Order: sequence, then structure tokens, then C-alpha cells
Amino acid sequence: MPLKNHVILITGAGGGLGSTAALTLAKNRAHIILLDKDIAKLEAVYDAILAANAPEPIIYPFDLAGASENEYQELANKIYEEYGSLQGLLHSAVEFSSFTPISQFSTKDWGHTLNVNLNAAFLLTRVLLPMLEKSQHASIVFTSDASARKAHAYSGAYGVSKIAMEGLAKVLAEELESANKIRVNILIPGAVDSPLRKRAYPAEDKAKLPAMASLAPAYLYLFGTQSIGVTGQAIDARTFHL
Repeated sequence: MPLKNHVILITGAGGGLGSTAALTLAKNRAHIILLDKDIAKLEAVYDAILAANAPEPIIYPFDLAGASENEYQELANKIYEEYGSLQGLLHSAVEFSSFTPISQFSTKDWGHTLNVNLNAAFLLTRVLLPMLEKSQHASIVFTSDASARKAHAYSGAYGVSKIAMEGLAKVLAEELESANKIRVNILIPGAVDSPLRKRAYPAEDKAKLPAMASLAPAYLYLFGTQSIGVTGQAIDARTFHL
């Protein structure tokens, strides 16, 4: 089992893609830290992992947007005390309300979306880097969107945050590349039958979309040994093949 003894933290672990990643990686013997603000959803993912006879995960309720810098550091300290190192970090948490013109975007909604999708990813990565650096090989994965590079009208703070997040990932990848210990990549899931997709495109025929489980090979690649040495890349799940 290539992920045995790997400790991987997943944000948005109660969501569609986050829970899919958690179950996929846990079934391959990884120890998962489930991070989300929705306790009920975390408990459901926890139960699903145990039902699959996978290693028992840890539930960590956490509000990415509302937490202070001290609370982020406290999270890192607790992980260090429990495990001593970290082999993976998946940024899967996402905030999207609706397609809205910039002229109608409220300051509050703009700030909240950027906090969840961008600022939280920066803060969490920063406090966890020392533990990731203690691993011989570690992987950081940022979840993006196929439309990020096109900057579609009405994508608002969500679209802006994904563009900026990809920039953050690429800057970080270059900064860490020379040490050859932490790889940083971007996952583009594409259109899948997820809760977020249903909210964004309610009239779409979801029966024509791939299931979220179709992303499993991409998650296993990005956190497994096959991607060691691969960094600064955008992996599109729609065209990905092992």
C-alpha cells in the first residue's frame, strides 16, 4: 500500500470532492485529517471511512474563513504533537454562492469568498510547511477550476480567487522545487456530478456528468509515489491517465 503511514490533511472534507478524496486516499491506507466547519458532514465521512475498513481518520472542525492566525498555528501544533510530520495537504474547501456581476457583488460576500478560497489556503500552507518539510517527500494539491484561465463573466470572487490560487500554487512550487521534497500541483476536476456543480448549474442534466469517484485516479497519483518529482503542474482530471 503506497500511502501506508502517510498523513494527509484535507480541507472541505465534508464536501463532495473533499469527501471523495478522503475516502479514496483512506482506502489506500492513508491516515486522513478531516477538516471542515460542518461537523455533521465530517461525521458522515468518518463513518464511511470506517465502514471501508480504512485507517481511522481524525475529525477537526475548523472555520477557514473565521479562524485567527493563532488558531491556524494551534491546528499545526496539534498535528505536530500527534504525528510529527505531514505527507499531504489537499486544498478542497471552496466557497461559491452564485454567478453575479461585479457591479452587484457585496463587499462582505467578496471578502468571505476570497478568505475561504485563497487566504485560508495561504495561511494553512504557511503553518503546515515545517511539518511537510519533515517528510522525505510530501505533496500539496490546490483544487482549481477549468474556467480559471478564461476569467468568465459573472464568475465574480470565485473566479478571481481561483486565478489567484493558481498563481499562489505556481509561486510556491518554484520556491520549493530546489529542495526536491515538497511537490506542489493543481488539480482541475472538470465537470463532475458534485454538490457545487448542482448549485452552479441547476438545470444541467447531471446524468451526463462523470461521478465524483472518477477523480480517484488523479488523487492517488498526486499523493502517491508516481508523482514524486512532478511539481508546478496543472493536472486536468478530464484528460488524466496513469
